[in-house]
This record gives sequence, C-alpha cells and structure tokens, in this order.
Amino acid sequence: MSGSGTRGWGFTDDRGVELGAPDRPARVVAYVRAGAALLDLGVTPVAVYGSAHDGPEPDPAKDGGLAAAGVPYLGPGRALDEERLRELRPELVVDVTYDGKSPYAVDEEPAGRLGVPLAALSVGNELSLPAIIGRFRALGAALGAPDPGPEGGGLTEAETAVRAAAVAAGAGFGVVALSGAGDGQVHLARPGAWPELARLAGLGVRLLDPGPGPGASWLTTGWERALELAPALVLYDSRAHATRPEGPERLPAGARLVPWNPELPPSPAAYARFFHALAAGLTA
Repeated sequence: MSGSGTRGWGFTDDRGVELGAPDRPARVVAYVRAGAALLDLGVTPVAVYGSAHDGPEPDPAKDGGLAAAGVPYLGPGRALDEERLRELRPELVVDVTYDGKSPYAVDEEPAGRLGVPLAALSVGNELSLPAIIGRFRALGAALGAPDPGPEGGGLTEAETAVRAAAVAAGAGFGVVALSGAGDGQVHLARPGAWPELARLAGLGVRLLDPGPGPGASWLTTGWERALELAPALVLYDSRAHATRPEGPERLPAGARLVPWNPELPPSPAAYARFFHALAAGLTA
C-alpha cells in the first residue's frame, strides 16, 4: 500500500512492515545505496549514511549523483549521531535488507526513538533485478516521484545492447565477477546469488561460477583460482575497500576489466549505465 491524502500516507516495506505517517514524507534520510536510487527516481534525500564497509567520507563508487546534488553524508549508519539525525528532522528513513527481516546498514532504535518510520527494501536474490527496481520505483512514486514511464532510465535499451554484445563476443567469452581482498585473497561472486549477475546471464552473458566451497554469495579463495577460471573479462568490485585486480599474478594476460559496484543504486538509470559499460567491454 502507498499513497497520501485524507487517510494519511502508507507504504508496506519488504519486511512486511506497514509504515504510516499523517502526510507524505518529504524529508528522507537513506542508506547511500537507497538514497542514490531515490535521487535517480526524482526524490532527493536530506542526507545519506553508509554501511559498515564505509568510513567517515563517502565512497565515490557508491555515491551516484548524491555529492553533485549537495546531499550530506553522515558516516556509517550504525554509528549515526542521533542528535545530528534529530536536527535533520527526518520523516522517513530508507534502508535495504538482504534477509527480509532486518535493515542492513542502520540500527532500528535511533529511528524508533525519534518516532520516524523506517522502510527496508529487499536487494537480495529472493527477488529478480526487475522486481527490486520495481520496489524502489514504487517507493519513489509513494514519495511523489514523477512516473518515468516504461522506458524510464534507458534500461531496456541497455539490455538490448548487452544481448547483442554477448552474441558478438561468442559462447566461449567467459566473465568473472570478483572483489579483491588484498594480495593473497579474493572473493569470487556466485552469479546466481546476485540479481544483476543473474539478469546478465539471462541476457546471454557467460558468467563463470567459481565452483564448490563455502559461501552463499562469494567463494573466498586465492587469486590463483581467478587465474584458473581464465576469464576474458573481469567485473571487479570498484568500492573503496576492495583491492583492484591488476598484475599477472591475479588475472590472465589480456583480460578486460570493467568496474562493478555490488551495491549499485537500484534504479533503471544506474543499471543502464552499468549494462552499457559491460556491453562496451564485451565488444572492445
């Protein structure tokens, strides 16, 4: 449920929590990933906060257009200064959830003490990428964002470009997604665990699975496993805390590199930019 009017404002988040307010919230504080998506959709947050991976300064890879829009960054969500949050007079806090139970980047207590509703939208692999984007569009609409239409953000065009590029690259063109964890370790993504990677596989991109081992989303192993997979293209984690995969001890000679933010804003425009970049990498 969402909307505003004589009965007030309401929205049901992906934990099944029914949120309500006397009027449509205008002052939104959000996790940076959610905030960047809302900005793309036409809702400008009054501030954003980071995750446990983030430091006192915003990560440029996760910022989207927030800095350019003048949206202040409050630091990691679980270390939020409650008094500063109070001064912002938020009317809604927006986070994400991976398990459908708990917000990912912020504790519920500060918002609860301020009497502010907290919405958590799913970004986990129980939903498809179109469904995840659809939920953010629904929240954006409930907050007064204009309807972008079915082609809003250019994602359909970007997916067409990926399909064509995957055909041009050929069936033997393998792609690995990874997050560097220092000189001796790397996290190799399991494609089915990531909605955007599963979507790319559905568009014809040959994403390589790292094989058996512990870890639902990543296989944590040595860089030699990345070499053994012999990818022609590597989607590398571009966030500030990740190690860039460079050098012959980490990647096969000639492997192409395309940056990948595993916390990309769930908006059509953000995924369109990423898919166009991948399409260019496939045909470079």
